[in-house]
Amino acid sequence: MFTGIYTALITPFKKDGSLDYETFEKLITAQLEAGVDGLVPVGTTGESPSLDYDEHMKVVEETIRISGGKVKVIAGTGGNSTSEAVELTKRALDAGADGTLQVTPYYNKPNQEGLFRHFSAVADIGLPVVLYNVPGRTCREIAVETIIKLSKHPNVTAVKEAGGSVDRVSAILCGCDITVLSGDDSLALPMMAVGATGVISVASNVIPAEVVKMVKLALAGKWAEAQALHLKLYPLFKDLFIDTNPIPVKAAMAMMGMIEEIYRLPLCEMSEDKKSVLLKALRDIGIL
Repeated sequence: MFTGIYTALITPFKKDGSLDYETFEKLITAQLEAGVDGLVPVGTTGESPSLDYDEHMKVVEETIRISGGKVKVIAGTGGNSTSEAVELTKRALDAGADGTLQVTPYYNKPNQEGLFRHFSAVADIGLPVVLYNVPGRTCREIAVETIIKLSKHPNVTAVKEAGGSVDRVSAILCGCDITVLSGDDSLALPMMAVGATGVISVASNVIPAEVVKMVKLALAGKWAEAQALHLKLYPLFKDLFIDTNPIPVKAAMAMMGMIEEIYRLPLCEMSEDKKSVLLKALRDIGIL
């Protein structure tokens, strides 16, 4: 159901701290023009922990409205409370989202049975679920065995693998028939080489056309061309994580004049030294 390139959208803010919907519409329009397959609002990159409930749903609704059915919208509606994840997902379903990105519950560190019950409760709502394995942020990995078990649910359709392991992609696909999407730009091509069918990308906020081209080349089996593009873009893929995401990607977009560089605490600007590294990466690939 979900293959190709999905942009994990940033959430732009105004200087007064409110959401900048005018800029948000411009960013989405640029994504559509670049040919992405889908959009993922209010995930990690969208600073979802810093948005209140109404803002969270407004961003989802605006993404659906602006995209106008031209691409799929996978709404970030996860949480560490199952009741909250269920409520957000119900609202995303009512708003017309095509799927939900469900992060592993964080901080409370559920065991694998708890994870199974949590994701199953969300899947029972009826909206296609993309599981989100990101142990670096949640301190809890969705075990391969749990993913295989969850894949039997008709609404669990995909998994976003952001644990830094290409080996897990092979293990998952050996055990079940589920779509695997890379959660790391730098691992998108390696993961696709062993069976992943796309990426939920941070870098495509900055260089959507280039990431679209790389993924489409890989899906077409043009591995040499895809590899050449991957190697060209790799320094930027790497440096977009020189600090906590989404700090570097918003900094890069501000350097390019796309947004105001505004975060909500506890996120804040990165050091000038790190900005210099990021600026060099953008210049090296011809962005600035």
